[in-house]
Amino acid sequence: MFYKRNHGPIPVLDDPDRYFVTVGGLVRKNLAISMKDIRMLPKYTIVATLQCAGNRRTAMSKKKTVKGVGWDVGALGNAVWGGAKLSDVLKLAEVPEFTAVTEAGGRHVEFTSVDVCKEENGGPYKASIPLLQATNPEADVLIAYEMNGEVLSRDHGYPLRVVVPGTIGARSVKWLDKIEVNANECQVRIFSYSLLLKKT
Repeated sequence: MFYKRNHGPIPVLDDPDRYFVTVGGLVRKNLAISMKDIRMLPKYTIVATLQCAGNRRTAMSKKKTVKGVGWDVGALGNAVWGGAKLSDVLKLAEVPEFTAVTEAGGRHVEFTSVDVCKEENGGPYKASIPLLQATNPEADVLIAYEMNGEVLSRDHGYPLRVVVPGTIGARSVKWLDKIEVNANECQVRIFSYSLLLKKT
């Protein structure tokens, strides 16, 4: 059993031959990567637990009102994920391993989903991680196409999703559409590191 969380209707992406993920931004080489391209990269499997940032939000709201879905204690799950390392994908865009800043000033990697979310007024769901984490092969950030040895289901991000171990589940963007290297972290309010760490 694994929790399901989405910010809008689950998109239908049922033609893998016409599906591409674009890689761009402050990189040397812009790309459009197909499922075939992803599967040609070395495949890795990792065991990672994902947890929604709202896990136990119902209990937290008893102390102080917290915005968001009123999860109890079930918004987490553990799985074996299979796919290509993000660091290998970024190398195709000529961003070397262990890069903290690109020549053009990129410091963050933003993932944009195909789906739409009410938090963005119908715009795409997106989140980011620091570039150094993205380019570190030891961080095990995956562009995943399998979950527990099977092709991802639609509920869990088919055909491709990001899996970012050790961070809130919101960073593991499903239904991946774009990977973009930017100078600044994603400015969607609920996903800003600085806002998550800000004292209230």
